[in-house]
This record gives sequence, structure tokens and C-alpha cells, in this order.
Amino acid sequence: MTPKVCEDSGQAAPLYITAVVGLLFLGLIFLAFGEADIQRNGAQSAADAAALAAAKESRSLLETDLKAHLADPDYLVSVFSPSFLGGPDNACGRASSFAARNKASIVGCQPLADGRWGYEVRLQSKKGMSTDIVPGTEGKKAEAVAVAVVEPRCTFSPEPANTPEPTSSPDTDVDPDPEATTTPVGKVRCDGGLDWVVDSEDLTLMPEMADLFSVRLTEN
Repeated sequence: MTPKVCEDSGQAAPLYITAVVGLLFLGLIFLAFGEADIQRNGAQSAADAAALAAAKESRSLLETDLKAHLADPDYLVSVFSPSFLGGPDNACGRASSFAARNKASIVGCQPLADGRWGYEVRLQSKKGMSTDIVPGTEGKKAEAVAVAVVEPRCTFSPEPANTPEPTSSPDTDVDPDPEATTTPVGKVRCDGGLDWVVDSEDLTLMPEMADLFSVRLTEN
């Protein structure tokens, strides 16, 4: 009986080794796909952060131009319109900075060309796949795309034209009081109940840009 047991053990050993090798190989495949998934998630997070950074920078860059046109009701109507495309300054430099912080490099960054105010960012991870268990994956870098838009949180209502009646004065050499003939430019009404009576002479009344415009991620 002993020789028979030894013979059976000898036959089982190769099967056992094959099974172990197969399980190890399968584990390595799962490891490779897990690493790829981590790379994709990391790249997408970096793309989201970069797109948001570009959109927020674009919003900030508009502040100077907005302050310079507070006396222009037509400009204010345009700025707080959903069709406003943002200022002329390009904010992609900010996107590149945030991508680098997240160990990624920018492949492409550009303002949206579909009628929305925002940016599309394309990037790839700086680190490639470390294993070639799945053929063609070693060194491959994850890529991701993100889009962020800037949207007005407010609407502008211009004051109706109102020309005050001239008042007679016995002293024709006295200039009229400019405050008496000043008509408010209008009012900005925002989400959350924020109202801003626009006064081009008092910039301290102007709300923060984040109160006037929201920034969010959206679909491509």
C-alpha cells in the first residue's frame, strides 16, 4: 500500500503547484487592474481640481473689469446673463499649477466653445503603470477630462430712466447739487436673498465674486 500512496502523492504535486501558480498569476492580474483603477481615480481627481481652479481664477480675473463698469447698466446686464462667456484673460496657468500639485501634467486646457463660461482640462498622470502582467500596460499613464463652469448667481435690474425736472433758482451761478440728479444704476439680486444696490462710487458695497458667481463641475 505504501508505494501506491507515494505514487498518488507524486501525481498530486504537479497539480498543486499548477493551481498555486495560477492563483498567484490571477492575484497579479487583480493587482494590475487595481493599480490601473487607482491611477484613473487619481487622474480624475487631479483633472477636477485643475478645471475648478481655472474656472475660479477666471471668475477672480473678472473682478477688476466688473468694478470698472459699475456705472454701465448694459455691461451689468451682460455680465449677469447666462450667455456671458467671461473675461478675455486665460486662466489655464492656474490649472497647470493644480495639476502639478496632484502629480499630473496638462495635456490640454482651453475655454469652453459651446456658449458656456468655463474651462475644459485634459491631463495624464506623471507616473505610469508599474507592471506588465497585462500586455501593453507597463508605463501606461492614466488620462482624465474635466469641465468646470462659472454661472451667475444673480440678476441685474437696471433703474428706469428718470430725468429730474429742473428747478428754478434765483442764483443762476450756483451749480445744481449732483446728488440731487443722480439716478441709481440698478440692483443686483442674488440667490439666498442677497441684494446689492449698485453704487459705482462706493466699491465697498460690492459683494465677493463667489457671492455673485458660482463655480461647479459639469459634464463635457
